[in-house]
Amino acid sequence: MLDVRRMQVLRAVVTSGSVSAAATNLGYTPSAISQQLATLEREAGTPLLEKVGRGLRPTPAGVLLAERAGQIAELLSSAEVELADIRAGRTGLLRVRFFHTASVGLVPAAVAKFRAEHPEVQLDLQLQDAGLIDDLAAGESDVAIVVAGDQEPERRGVRFVHLTDDPYRVVLPRNHPMADQECIDLAQLAAEPWVNSAMNTGDICGRLLQEAYASAGFTPKVALEADGTYSAQGFVAAELGVSLVPRLGLDVVHPGVVIRAVRRPEPVRRLYAAAREAIADLPATKSLLATLREAAN
Repeated sequence: MLDVRRMQVLRAVVTSGSVSAAATNLGYTPSAISQQLATLEREAGTPLLEKVGRGLRPTPAGVLLAERAGQIAELLSSAEVELADIRAGRTGLLRVRFFHTASVGLVPAAVAKFRAEHPEVQLDLQLQDAGLIDDLAAGESDVAIVVAGDQEPERRGVRFVHLTDDPYRVVLPRNHPMADQECIDLAQLAAEPWVNSAMNTGDICGRLLQEAYASAGFTPKVALEADGTYSAQGFVAAELGVSLVPRLGLDVVHPGVVIRAVRRPEPVRRLYAAAREAIADLPATKSLLATLREAAN
């Protein structure tokens, strides 16, 4: 395999026209330059220079390698500039993944603010409801919004930043007998039909709700499964049941429902921003995490 450093030595000889001039320019001895050239010729398997009077002239192979050495030098220089920009948070790409309700009340505001402050950083945004931490640890994404229960999440190679606690609220039809109550004991709703949204069926969210129902002493009678928080509100407005929805998913409220606090117990999920440890301290990543924290509070 050709050695890039020896190619740069060849380029210096071709550019200056002699071994001694190249040695002076590079800070080497002429014998060291000659040794580098001899090794490069063995790697190339063909002569690279030929004598012309008191000077040297590159062979066709020498011209080729000298030109390629120049292109490599330009590419490395460009890479150094781009890398410096990434370290400074001026350019680069951040692949951001997030679940359904985060796309309602959290991610849009954070992305708008981040893009205004960092217009040269590209954001690859994708909705994803499963495998968020696994993909992050595998290097398939850079930042993810994830849900945790009571314990702080841990994963090798991933840094977690707590964003906010997201309590559930009960969604009732406007003319429901309990609509005038400011806060409702969960056990009061034991006999109600329930409308579950798709985001309630995930492992952590599902466990949180099942534990809450069990603590209140009942198993919910599920009338139907909706495909999201707003469609769940639509079915509640049609008086087909009641629903528990995270506060984050209630930025848009259906006119036919009322939202009330719930207690004994109040299910609460903890939201975290997770970032690959390898890029967590880069300015762009730190700025995005700070923007997400601000949008969550």
